[in-house]
Amino acid sequence: MRRWRDGRGRLTVHGEAGAIATVPLEVAASFRARTKGLLGRDSVEGALLLSPASGVHTFRMRIPIDVAYLTRDLTVLAVRTMPPGRLGRPRLRARHVLEAEAGVMAGWGVQAGARVTVDVVRPAR
Repeated sequence: MRRWRDGRGRLTVHGEAGAIATVPLEVAASFRARTKGLLGRDSVEGALLLSPASGVHTFRMRIPIDVAYLTRDLTVLAVRTMPPGRLGRPRLRARHVLEAEAGVMAGWGVQAGARVTVDVVRPAR
């Protein structure tokens, strides 16, 4: 299983003809970062990857979000739009969850069966 650290990077969505979209990504891999997630934000630049995770909630969120459940190899299992104040059911095969503002994932080509890649930007030492 992939192990990331909290940080930033790029998410690339792949289709049959190659890369469909590349968007800014924030990685939340620590317990603290995953717990905070998108709470308290009014918008999201790109997407947030929660790892490891198999489900999410939108309690205390200000905006509706798109949620994509990803397998171990970063294949999309399902995509749901969740309004604030909801509890999403966990997906048994999900190992990572991708969150973004409601409505944007369809434009990126994120749908069941799509594959994504994550490139993490390493900070300079």
